Amino acid sequence: MEREEAREILSMLAKGISPVTGEILATESPFNEPKVIRALIVALEQFPAASRAAASERKLPAQAGKSWPPEEDKRLLEAFDAGVKPNALAEIHGRTRGAIDSRLTKLGRLTSGKALPVAAK
Repeated sequence: MEREEAREILSMLAKGISPVTGEILATESPFNEPKVIRALIVALEQFPAASRAAASERKLPAQAGKSWPPEEDKRLLEAFDAGVKPNALAEIHGRTRGAIDSRLTKLGRLTSGKALPVAAK
């Protein structure tokens, strides 16, 4: 298995997508647990910068401009509440950083680009 293929599999799992079928993983899947998502992100960060540079050469992320299914909103909020940084969330969800900020604002987790206090959640 090539490193890029391994990276793509980890990325899909972090997004809550089966790398085998392309379907969204069940809510009960261990891959939807915040700790597991964070572990997958840490693993993705271990790939050399060249892999990240190749990915960043794409003009737009894969999910840019697409609607947000409720299941993806749920995973976004769980990961954000677990402390995953917006840049990592953008990579996980295949969205731009602006899309992540906008969605978190719409879902009540950000205000003017700043995280709301825990009590406001």
